[in-house]
Amino acid sequence: MYEEPYKWVEAVGNRRQYLDEQFKQGSPVVALAYEAGILLLTVSKGTPKLYEIYDRLALGGMGHPADLEKLRFSLLEMAHVEGFNRSPSDVTGSRMVKYGIAPVIKQAFEEVFKAPFIVKILLTELGAKAGKETFLVINYDGTFDEGSHCAVLAATKAVEQDMMKLLRAEPGGRSLEQAVGVALQAWALGDRLQRQALEADTDHGRESQADSASTDLASLSAYVRETVKEKTIECAVLDRTQPGSAKYRALSPDELGRFLPKDVRASLS
Repeated sequence: MYEEPYKWVEAVGNRRQYLDEQFKQGSPVVALAYEAGILLLTVSKGTPKLYEIYDRLALGGMGHPADLEKLRFSLLEMAHVEGFNRSPSDVTGSRMVKYGIAPVIKQAFEEVFKAPFIVKILLTELGAKAGKETFLVINYDGTFDEGSHCAVLAATKAVEQDMMKLLRAEPGGRSLEQAVGVALQAWALGDRLQRQALEADTDHGRESQADSASTDLASLSAYVRETVKEKTIECAVLDRTQPGSAKYRALSPDELGRFLPKDVRASLS
């Protein structure tokens, strides 16, 4: 009679191990506040990872494209039904996560006879005033963290912590151009640490491997130049100054090119 709970705990532990493996080659996602709103950035091989959800809500994802698309549609439907039945002001990131998408992900993770969602989600909400932005990170098991100013997705918590240290070390009140530069540095740090851990297979149990060499600006810029040649830099903003209720805008290649560091721009041309 005592055997079944232990089997369930063992099965959940196996799922965690399996899911952790799935994210090792994923591309990190960075979101941070800038003077006019929120910037989201990632680097991909063509499959979009950044999306609009509602007027002031945007999503960044990491994981299996089919699972990400399924959850994105769930969030879209949830947000628009909520906005129609109640009011747009009731569509908040916190509500969408706590009473919507997190319970769905948690249930799928804990039902050991069904496939879990291979996905991590970053949901950002633009506040009416600067400094009121919300960043929510949902893990593959349905647990979530809520913060302000910035957030990231990466393969492991250790890599995410290193990326957050870099973002928090930068001063606030950034212009969009400065935000793009900082976000690229954070992405490069996360991707480099993931690649190093994958090659050495020593990531398990590490707390931090980021050192001064890893976070050196010139080193990170060189890493970006080498890795983006055959990939796409994906960038979107929630722009508080944009007219109308919808604040989401994907940066076009030409617009993004104006904000990229010169050396990175040259490597893409």
